[in-house]
Amino acid sequence: MSNSSRLPLLVCLMALLVCLPHSFVSAADLKVSVIQQKSGTQAMLMGLYFRNPQLGWAVGAGGTILKTVDGGKRWKRVTSGTGALLAAVFFIDDRRGWVVGANGTVRYSTDGGESWRAIPVGTQSPLYGIFFISPQDGWIVGGAGTILHTSDAGATWIDQTSGTSATLHAVHFVNTRRGTVVGALGTILATEDGGATWTAQAAQDSATFFDVFFTDESNGWTVGNAGALFQTTDGGVHWTDRTLPCGRTCHKLTDLIRVRFTGPQTGWIVGERGFILSTNDAGFNWVEQPNTVKMSFLGLSFPEASRGWAAGENGAIVQIEPAR
Repeated sequence: MSNSSRLPLLVCLMALLVCLPHSFVSAADLKVSVIQQKSGTQAMLMGLYFRNPQLGWAVGAGGTILKTVDGGKRWKRVTSGTGALLAAVFFIDDRRGWVVGANGTVRYSTDGGESWRAIPVGTQSPLYGIFFISPQDGWIVGGAGTILHTSDAGATWIDQTSGTSATLHAVHFVNTRRGTVVGALGTILATEDGGATWTAQAAQDSATFFDVFFTDESNGWTVGNAGALFQTTDGGVHWTDRTLPCGRTCHKLTDLIRVRFTGPQTGWIVGERGFILSTNDAGFNWVEQPNTVKMSFLGLSFPEASRGWAAGENGAIVQIEPAR
């Protein structure tokens, strides 16, 4: 892959410690342990997905695909069949999964990620996000306002009209009809008909949003560059700025890259230089977690409430769990 093909994704991720309200609270109340794992690669890892606490995949630069079957004690590299930068991975069961990335790359596995084949989707735009709400229904988002939808378990992908030319980074659905897409220039799009129509929502901010996650049809979060943190409690009709105040050591703005909730109360955010935030009160308070791994985290997955993983620069992979 040429350097020029890497630039659109990397530029978005390089505005980099934190000016992050609600509020910060003491880490003593929500302490977790962050355990570094040996990935066996120095490649930048962009995407991460665990089906359960044992079975997971990570993807990244140079067509890198890693797989673990023992919770990350060992990671093995599998042949992807591409040298493209891979940005995201999603499995709908233990065997069937997709990776997406630069130059319209979509690859599909039916054997748990041991082998991959190319899927033509009719675009050369870089693809950054993928999400399935059911084994049949999934969406891919990417550059130039690209939104692709499948209703036949990925056999065919149909272009949906987004109404924007902005780069789209992430997509999340709460059911087969209601979903949200976020991206550059403060872009937040919502659909109530499975993507047949998409409507722009106002965040009153021009941040580049990198990720979005809803805990139910009403409550959702999106995160982005320069510490952008926004919440909705009405399904996206209104988005409230919850960007956190700078901590005592804050001297630069940090990108927040991924957000995940494991239930209505418990959520996680990761970002640049090993930054980890957690909440156990639905985001009213966020705790910055101590972490000696200072690599930027670009992928996050929580297959269960008590254990998750993050991945990022220089092949960094960490396991996150409550401290014992």
